[in-house]
Amino acid sequence: MSLSETVAESCLPIEPLTPPHTPVYDTSRRLDLSILARDSMREVFLLEIRRASAVVMVVKAQPFNQRSYKMDRSLLKAGLLAVAMTLAPAVARAQMGMVMVGGQSMYPTKTIVDNAVNSADHTTLVAAVKAAGLVQTLSSKGPFTVFAPTNNAFNALPTGTVANLLKPENKAALTKVLTYHVAAGKIDADDLMKLIRKGRGTARLQTVSGGYLWAMMNGKRNIVIKDESGNVASISTYDVAQSNGVIHVIDRVLLPR
Repeated sequence: MSLSETVAESCLPIEPLTPPHTPVYDTSRRLDLSILARDSMREVFLLEIRRASAVVMVVKAQPFNQRSYKMDRSLLKAGLLAVAMTLAPAVARAQMGMVMVGGQSMYPTKTIVDNAVNSADHTTLVAAVKAAGLVQTLSSKGPFTVFAPTNNAFNALPTGTVANLLKPENKAALTKVLTYHVAAGKIDADDLMKLIRKGRGTARLQTVSGGYLWAMMNGKRNIVIKDESGNVASISTYDVAQSNGVIHVIDRVLLPR
């Protein structure tokens, strides 16, 4: 077997990366790349270092051949460069505290509205916020915690519901629905879990609309939110940091009574 084949064989198969701890995020759901980067970046680098070390050990163990050595050394450098280039964007986002939502980076230095308008998954929510005249409120200092329904969540409502709410004559009703998704203060996933434990399984959150939401655990790693109508939404992306609060992306529209 040639040195190149030996090196290649030593690097395969690659074992899947397993985080060393159990995060609060629901691992049965698709996690955002930046969440993975934030929770497991150190382990990713350690894994790549172990891979590189294994290659170096194999090279050292082979009878010295100048030509093969130069070739495999070049291959090793190219491989490590490719790994670095692949990880670089995730590292940069993790260092800046950014999360990807709707195909775009959410900047913690921007407001809730400034980030939301860039998410392809929240165009309906943004349109509703504008129609309700809440842009200035959600751009203010806050802080606010927003449970942000995706476009698919709005599409799951009965036919005509969104179009009806967006009518000028229904602005009050639209405002009530939107502010029902907002709580005062910055409540991240850790805070929610603490409140749930304190409430012996359920945390009651008062919303800006005056109504209430209930946060509960669904298994060991996923938090769900129940509204006054009995609907339950799962959080698909946690802790999207904003300059004036935090966003949790949810898969259902929450409805007050």
